[in-house]
Amino acid sequence: MAKQEVAMLFDSSHCTGCKGCQVACKQWNMLPSALGLNENKFTGSLQSPADLNGDTRLIMTFDEKPSGNKFQPIHWAIGRRSCFHCTNAACVEVCSSGALTKKENGVVAFDTEKCNGCTYCQSACPFDVPRFRPQDGRIDKCTLCIDRLEEGEVPACVKTCQPEALKFGPREEMIALGKQRVEFLKKKGFEKAELYGETEMGGLHVLSVLKFGHEAYGLPTDPTPNTLIPAIKAMKPIAAAGTGLVVAGLAVSFLAAMGYRRKEVTIEEAKKSWTPEQRAKADREVAELLRRERAANNETK
Repeated sequence: MAKQEVAMLFDSSHCTGCKGCQVACKQWNMLPSALGLNENKFTGSLQSPADLNGDTRLIMTFDEKPSGNKFQPIHWAIGRRSCFHCTNAACVEVCSSGALTKKENGVVAFDTEKCNGCTYCQSACPFDVPRFRPQDGRIDKCTLCIDRLEEGEVPACVKTCQPEALKFGPREEMIALGKQRVEFLKKKGFEKAELYGETEMGGLHVLSVLKFGHEAYGLPTDPTPNTLIPAIKAMKPIAAAGTGLVVAGLAVSFLAAMGYRRKEVTIEEAKKSWTPEQRAKADREVAELLRRERAANNETK
């Protein structure tokens, strides 16, 4: 199954929100979690953590709203948030180091050793998935457990899912199963039920049967790559161009990430709003440029 185009199918109508998949993802990929006393603060929601981060590739989302029904007072829309492994993967298109690659089976794979922490992928992704790891200055995201796929196994989250809300197999089969389930749910009165991912971003390799429609799960109606991708791509070779251009490149990255729309902005203004990740990148890039300059000077002596 390593080379055949594959997909995961998430069925929200079967999911119980047990978060076993989150645990399995952490365990298989050896991702750390906060273990200190009361280190994980309760937010009032069953969604925990509140969002993806550099050590968390998968979270279950909970849309918790009053239903108006005294027998079932809470309206649940349990979703799944992780990399969707797009066919038209914007993250791969803008990756400045070749760390992100598209495999024949549809998986968007990630080589941590090649990542330079530029965060361009985070700016380009319409689902805001790749996340920065300040511990090592690199990006992290779901790889669909490609190491397991290469051994004929299924992703760890699929393996552990007890209510069988997650299935895995050839993409066309997953699409067919998803459509069958949507038809069943509509007959049961869930008029907004839909299969999300068949065509979005050229076709996703993580498909979702959404009982209440994609809006209830916080998914975009028509996901498209960031409109500033051409500008981001222009900055890919920036590390060899000089410190000043590195700063300019980071300013473009910041604007892309924030969806900035002002016609004119100075680099100094942008620098005031840089995130810690962007500042860390600037430090790394400048240090590398200085190292190269010293090496070049030593060679000419």
